[in-house]
Amino acid sequence: MKVKVLVFISFCLTANLIFARRSDELRQKAEHGDASAQNKMGDIYCGGNTPNYEEALKWYRKSAEQGNPLAQVNLGRMYERGYGLAQNYEEALKWYRKSAEKGDAAAQYNLGVMYCFGQGVAKNFEEARKWYRKAIEQGDVTAQTGLGAMYEKGYGMSSNRKTAIEWYRKAAKQGDMAAKRNLERLGARN
Repeated sequence: MKVKVLVFISFCLTANLIFARRSDELRQKAEHGDASAQNKMGDIYCGGNTPNYEEALKWYRKSAEQGNPLAQVNLGRMYERGYGLAQNYEEALKWYRKSAEKGDAAAQYNLGVMYCFGQGVAKNFEEARKWYRKAIEQGDVTAQTGLGAMYEKGYGMSSNRKTAIEWYRKAAKQGDMAAKRNLERLGARN
């Protein structure tokens, strides 16, 4: 029993040393301008039980300004939700667009949402559908649900329950809970 405890303690200490070494290496890369490392630093500061949004914002911005599409969508999300700064839909839209134009599906979905609901831009259902479809082409399930909602509610078109259910089913088959709830609400089977 004592040997197992000692082995476990030794394992934990070794794991902590490896994590600390990797964290130091990551920080050094980020401080030397590595855009991927900067984005990962942003992720570290944005996550966990006690996020530090100011530090996350700093690292995401450095990476985003170098053109990293993941950091651009992360920075856009911070502006959209007001994490560590005043909520600013126009800035969120700017960063989402930069990332979406590079092919990031999450950014494309987020642009669809912003156009659909007029966040930082005038409502434009045609643009919303365009960005949802771009995200869908890359397999984004939430965009399938978003497009289904547009058909269900008749945003920019006649309401089409059948097409809405088709999109909800596609998303539900991939595990999207919102799509499953929508199907239940409409009395349709998965």
